[in-house]
Amino acid sequence: MKNLLAISTVALIAGIASNASAACGTVTVANMNWQSGELLAHVDKFILEYGFGCQVEFVPGDTVPTITSMVEKGQPDIAGEAWVDLVPEIVRRGVDEHRIVNIGPALTDGGIQGWYIPKFIVDAHPEIKTVDDAFAHPELFPAPENTAKGAVFNGPTGSGGSVVTAQLFKAYGGEAKGFDLVDPGTQAGLDGAMARAYEHKEGWMGYYWSPTALLGKYSMVRLEAGVTNDAAEWKRCNTVADCPDPKKNEWPKDHVVTLVSQKLAESGNAGVIDYLRKRSWDNQTVSSVMSWMTDTQAGGDDGAVHFFKEHPEVWKSWLSADVAEKITAAF
Repeated sequence: MKNLLAISTVALIAGIASNASAACGTVTVANMNWQSGELLAHVDKFILEYGFGCQVEFVPGDTVPTITSMVEKGQPDIAGEAWVDLVPEIVRRGVDEHRIVNIGPALTDGGIQGWYIPKFIVDAHPEIKTVDDAFAHPELFPAPENTAKGAVFNGPTGSGGSVVTAQLFKAYGGEAKGFDLVDPGTQAGLDGAMARAYEHKEGWMGYYWSPTALLGKYSMVRLEAGVTNDAAEWKRCNTVADCPDPKKNEWPKDHVVTLVSQKLAESGNAGVIDYLRKRSWDNQTVSSVMSWMTDTQAGGDDGAVHFFKEHPEVWKSWLSADVAEKITAAF
């Protein structure tokens, strides 16, 4: 009798899920090939399947090929974390031709780059707020090869961040102010330098970006530029390696949005569209989950469940009460 009851219950649940799935249909989601994008794809999959009864199919994702495919082929239906500033012309054409819809921001803060220092340095020296403030204290950020000088750690060799950091180092007069620009070589070298300094409670200053697992693990503070962003100057010189006269400038924020296909936007799945419009999270939340994923070697599926358990105040704000109950029951 127990077995019969269990089988009947499973059959009933399967039937309900099947009917809900039929109502929503199949939705294709880009499973991006970076950690935060993978995490968001699994969050969307979980909510769409358990909250709205969709049948979700993952397709491999990366910024340029995914957005291009959405514009040219109408697939996938959802690019959860689309860094649209990398392909502005393609995005503009897709929107103008009614092939894709920018449903709203995926990251409330946007993608952030800049120079960071440990929070324990700021706590001890609250007067340090800007790059110029930090450059007034080389003794707080000792260079690894010569502690008599300060250091700014550059981005990984060959990256866009390394070009801009080198140009800003010149613009702020870092060498004249007693600093070396340190090349970490690789991403691992940069991560290791920050981690070692933080674990030993030593001063550190260098290029980094958010959301990232490392900024979820270590409490770092982004230095202000002391000036507003000048987009024309940024393009003219700050991003050009051999430009001889860079000026101080603020790092621009990258627009990170959710794109959906026109087909999905017009599908009549109002609940799904409403969820995607509301589904936006801040960099610190994302970074904290990514840090847990890195420490535990978890994938996006386990990361999504961890997020649901640790941050109900975030995801419940995206959903109606009845859908939120379904998600709670599911995980």
